[in-house]
Amino acid sequence: MPDSKVYKVYNMAGKAVGEVSLPDSVFGVEPNITAIHAAVKNHLANKRQGTQSALTRAEVSGGGAKPYRQKGTGRARQGSVSAPHYTHGGVAFAPKPRDYSFALNKKYRRLALKSALSIKASDDSIIIVDSIEMDEIKTKDFRMFLEAVGASRKALVVTPEINRNVVLSARNLPGVKTTFASLLNTYDIMNAQSFVIDKAALDVIEEVYA
Repeated sequence: MPDSKVYKVYNMAGKAVGEVSLPDSVFGVEPNITAIHAAVKNHLANKRQGTQSALTRAEVSGGGAKPYRQKGTGRARQGSVSAPHYTHGGVAFAPKPRDYSFALNKKYRRLALKSALSIKASDDSIIIVDSIEMDEIKTKDFRMFLEAVGASRKALVVTPEINRNVVLSARNLPGVKTTFASLLNTYDIMNAQSFVIDKAALDVIEEVYA
């Protein structure tokens, strides 16, 4: 990885107000693509509801008696109208509710997250803001803030802690997602084109993930 870079710090109006260096322990590691892939796969699997369900031949109504006698009709023998080849019969190998989630060890998840952050840093996709605050819930003002700092329409906005006005101002903007520093995940980072972060959240990220 290249040497640690100095990033400009902007205010919400898009004006540069300072500079900051990102910690190499989090934003300067050698990216592990395998770990990123595993973390993204884990995130998507854990989100699956697994609620699909269909009736097997044992669960559909009817089918308790033979539909006609065994011999003498000229037709193929049948034992029940609940068999899968009948209309309204049961489903063969019917899907049932299941849990798709699986565990990923903490060390591997952390490696994946730091790899994702390092990729964003090397791609110059990180935008640092001195303080992300909203006096009121105003989607229009929040969109203007993102435009002012040069964020893409597909942005992940990170605050040091839960900020209700920020969350509610951003939630109606397509492609924009908010989170706070201690709850970052690899999928959201890689899915965003711009990583907009409150300067105060950098210390939290370094403390939690370094």
